[in-house]
This record gives sequence, C-alpha cells and structure tokens, in this order.
Amino acid sequence: MKQPFDAGELLGFYEDHLKRVLLTFWLRSTDREDGGYFNCYDNTGATLVSTDKYTWSQGRFVWMYAKLAAMDTDTFGEAEKREFLELAAHGVRFLIDHALLENGNCTFIMDKQGRPKRNDPADRFDSSIFADCFVVAGLAKYGAVSGDKESVGFARKLYRSIMGRIDSGSYQMAPYPTPEGYKSHNIPMILLNVTQELLEVEEAPCGDPSEAAALRVNMLRFMDEITERFIDDSGVLNEMIGTDLVRVDSLLGRYCNPGHSIEDMWFIIHAARKLGLERYVGKAARTTRKMVEIGWDAEYGGLLLFVDRDGGKPHGDTAGTEQTGMVRQIRDNWDNKLWWPHSEALYTTMLCYGITKDEAFLDDYRRIHEYTFRTFPNPDETVGEWIQIRMRNGEPIQKVVALPVKDPYHIIRNVIYLIELLGAMKRA
Repeated sequence: MKQPFDAGELLGFYEDHLKRVLLTFWLRSTDREDGGYFNCYDNTGATLVSTDKYTWSQGRFVWMYAKLAAMDTDTFGEAEKREFLELAAHGVRFLIDHALLENGNCTFIMDKQGRPKRNDPADRFDSSIFADCFVVAGLAKYGAVSGDKESVGFARKLYRSIMGRIDSGSYQMAPYPTPEGYKSHNIPMILLNVTQELLEVEEAPCGDPSEAAALRVNMLRFMDEITERFIDDSGVLNEMIGTDLVRVDSLLGRYCNPGHSIEDMWFIIHAARKLGLERYVGKAARTTRKMVEIGWDAEYGGLLLFVDRDGGKPHGDTAGTEQTGMVRQIRDNWDNKLWWPHSEALYTTMLCYGITKDEAFLDDYRRIHEYTFRTFPNPDETVGEWIQIRMRNGEPIQKVVALPVKDPYHIIRNVIYLIELLGAMKRA
C-alpha cells in the first residue's frame, strides 16, 4: 500500500540531509590561504588528490553559497545565511582576480594560487566555454543576493563575450567536444540557465533593467531551440542532432542522456514561468516522463547514464567518430549509475507532480528517491556527501566522471530547490 504524500515529512528529511550529510563535507573545503575552494577529491571524498581549481566548479561553489544565503525557507538562521554569503564572496574575489585570460575568456583550470593551467599540453587555456558560463551564473547569483555591482558588471561583460563566441562558432567544449557534423543540446541548455540567472540580477536593484529585454529574447531563443530541434514527436530529447540525414541514425544521432534531459526540463519550466509562457511547461513535463521511462534500468533500478532513443544500450554507426571522446564515453560508460542524474530527477519529478498533480510523477519520484538514497550517500558518515559513480548493479567503482573533481553543485542545488518546493507545498 502506498504511503500518502507528506510534504512536511519530506521537507524535514531534505533539511536534515543538507545540513548533516552534504554541508558538513563542503564547509571544510574552503581554501583560506589562496582563495577559492578545493574539490579534487577521490570518489569517496576521503582524500584530496589535487589542489588544482577547475574554474567551472569555482563558479558553481559561488552559486551554491549565494543561493543558500537567499533560501526562502527558515532552514537557516540569519547568522548562517551571512556566513554563506561570506563564503560566496570568498569565491567571487578569487574568480575576479584570477579566472580571466588576456583574451577575456576564462581559463579552464587554475592551480592553487589561481595561475592558469592547461588540461592537456595540446589544449588551450580557455578550452571550455562551460567554465565561462558557470562563472556568469555564480557571479550573477551573488550579485542578486548581495547587491554587489562589481560582480554584476563582471558577469554581464563575460556573458556578452560568451554570446559573441556562440554566435561566431569560436568556442571550445572540453571535456567532450562535439564532433564535426553535429550540434549538441548542452549549448542551448546551459545558455538558457545562465541567461535566466543574469536576467534575475538585471531585474534586481543592483542590475540594469535596460538589459532585461534582450535576455528575455535569448531565453525564448534557447527554449525554442531545445523544444523544436532536440525533442522529437514522442517526447524523446536527443543529446546530439546531425546536420545532415546521414548522421540521424549514427550512435551520436541516436543516443540520449536521461539525466541531462531531465535537468533541462526544470530549466525550461523555470524559464517558462519567468516569461509567462505556460505552453512550454506541458512539453517539459511530457519529456520528463519519457526520459525517466527510457532511462530507467528495469533490471537493477536507477537511471542509466546513456541510452538509445528507443531505450536500452546506445547503438548506431560510429564511422569517422569512433575515436572521439564522446563516442568512447558512451561506449565505455553507458550503463554506469551517476549521482547527478538522480539528484536532478528527484527535483524535476517532484516539480512536475506539484504542477500537474499527476500521480505518475509522484510514482517516478518515489522509485528514484528509494534508489538514490540506498545507493549514493557515503556509507561512511564521518566523511559524508555522496559516492559519485557506481557500476550498473550498484557496486562501487573507482574512476573519475569527465573531470577529476567531486562537485557539490547538482546535489545541493536540487536539495535546495526541493526544500523550497516542499515548503511551498506544505504551506498550500
């Protein structure tokens, strides 16, 4: 027999998990000597393996602490919120002082002191535009919460640089560049989220309202690109689309990333509500259900990392792309179980349930919740946080996920949003 839905009980669960399991780990990871934050830990979190600082993770830390300082629940007191805002400011200063190269782009990696490094000797320093995007998101959120105009100006200028590079096609996409002949969903996806973060601060007292209209146009542009080009008639979101018919049934043209797709659906819902465009909400809810359906592992439970658009193991022609990083990642890791898709699915399914009152979303949420909290939280509570990657059957596996980092962003962001959502449901 199903247990009745209790928003208050779940709210208490997530508040406890945030405070006791997640933040106790990350609050000790601030570099008080040189600035920024440490997060190159092993999968268990027990060992710091490098003091390098990946720029996109530094931006994510800033966003996280600024958002914690601005939560609209009584989860934290005013003194705790001031501490979070101070922690965000700590990262803001490090990024403003060190992240930009002479060309105005962000370096992908810095050493402990903030000096730029190359990810690989053959790479450029500015090897990933995603680093720039997360710096904008972090500084925009900090500006919105703190009113700091320097952060807002920095974010605004960097955003313009990003858009210039996107429109001209002159950007890098480490760690997994999109092969020639394809367009990747991750570009309009990240830009939708970053644009909304900047819009929020431009509409705040410290922002410039004259910037808002162009940002709203950009948000609609990215929403349309995602929903019209990457989502098919069945609701499946293809992670890449080929630029000609030859590539439609290739491996890259067929594969899906369920976690990425589900994450983007809450991006679209948030954006649609911001713009008053409710027609996108139903599309996002439909794709959420479809991607949970095809991504769910019927044998072991949990969401597979990559699947074919018809479900199951990804397949299709790889001629000409077999040695690319993305094809190797799909081929070698498709059935791994990662922490971040599950945290994204927890929030998105609950958000869709709250909007639609469709019990199917609540059923999805329940099975994802049960799998997630028996699989990912670190069994060693003296360390805390989550194990990032598991084998298909849930057993531990020691390898890195894209980058050699342990990143707090996905889990804590979604737990914050769940707490705010459940708080609203409880009050309703």
